[in-house]
Amino acid sequence: MEKIVVIGANESIKPAIVKAKEMGFETHVFAWPTGDIGEKIADYFYPISIDNKEKIFEVCKEIKPVGVVSITSDFAVQTVNYIARSLGFNSNSEKSDLIARNKFHMRLAFKEAKIATPWFKKLDMDYRTSFGNENLQELKYPLIIKPTDRWSSKGVTRVNGFDTLFASINKAISESLEGNAIIEEFIDGPEYSCECITYAGKHRFLAFTKKFTTGYPSYIETGHAQPSDIPKEIQKKIIPEVFKALDALNIEYGASHTEFKLLENGEIRIIEVGARMAGDCIGTDLVQISTGYDYVKMVIDVATGKTPEFERTSNPKTAIIKFILDESDLEKLNLIRKKYPDYIWRVSNIDDQIGLREVSDSSTRFGYFILAIDIDNEIKNSLIEILK
Repeated sequence: MEKIVVIGANESIKPAIVKAKEMGFETHVFAWPTGDIGEKIADYFYPISIDNKEKIFEVCKEIKPVGVVSITSDFAVQTVNYIARSLGFNSNSEKSDLIARNKFHMRLAFKEAKIATPWFKKLDMDYRTSFGNENLQELKYPLIIKPTDRWSSKGVTRVNGFDTLFASINKAISESLEGNAIIEEFIDGPEYSCECITYAGKHRFLAFTKKFTTGYPSYIETGHAQPSDIPKEIQKKIIPEVFKALDALNIEYGASHTEFKLLENGEIRIIEVGARMAGDCIGTDLVQISTGYDYVKMVIDVATGKTPEFERTSNPKTAIIKFILDESDLEKLNLIRKKYPDYIWRVSNIDDQIGLREVSDSSTRFGYFILAIDIDNEIKNSLIEILK
């Protein structure tokens, strides 16, 4: 039986382990032991932190896998590529590891590739001296402040004026693993993402995702929908720009998740790119529902040196995920359970702390539910109205 290494063991990585087993692979899973689901369902589990890539590689030389994979974790990307390169498998480059995981280096790469990008500047703990209070006061607001190397909306704040600037910068720096923040121009407009798969430098488009957030000041994501509402003629203009961004980041293999905003004139501004499958169930569930393509299998195929297959395993539907941020969202779920149970794809475990604490970022949401609705079903409008 061929063996595959999976980096990470939490709930978001579970679909990769399950799919690999379905495909006939013997699964060898590496993660820090915390009792996550992957520890229980793996054929073999190794209690090694995923940032200890050198130690994982030493074990992998004994395992002799045919591929190394993870799906939604930014944190796992560098380890996956390091091990894949070390074992002689197809992988993205060390340069890609750096610029695809650091928002500042990503902005520099976009600028060099002449991709339209917001004004930006990196800040460290010495920012008051290096930038200068006078210049900070002269900045054009609103601005977005974020850590250079974090995810799940952690440390992200929109700043409308100088009075809250320092607190927002300090928050972002404190959340950053490297102790740096990036300050950038705020781009107004609806937010979307583009989900792709790449093999040997050839990019293939899968889906556009419409994103919903809490808005100012933290922009915590409240839900996603596929297909998006982007007109077809605009989509044709966006896809080449996304591919240009993937080339700028040297992404040659695997999944990618490109976040962008759509301007009124139809132009886009790319916010950032993840060199991995989208989280929040976008890659694992929404793409499967809305396109019929098995995205997780594609990622495993690429990791094991196979060209991804574009064969539909189901009929495309409208896919919606709603995150539970408060008790009113739970009421919406209960109403849908009562009136439209046939359209519920999956419901997560619901945190029993709902109503007792606030949601501070995407990682502290209380749960979610996913809907799968026939494209032409009039019920869709009723469900969307409930979700509003």
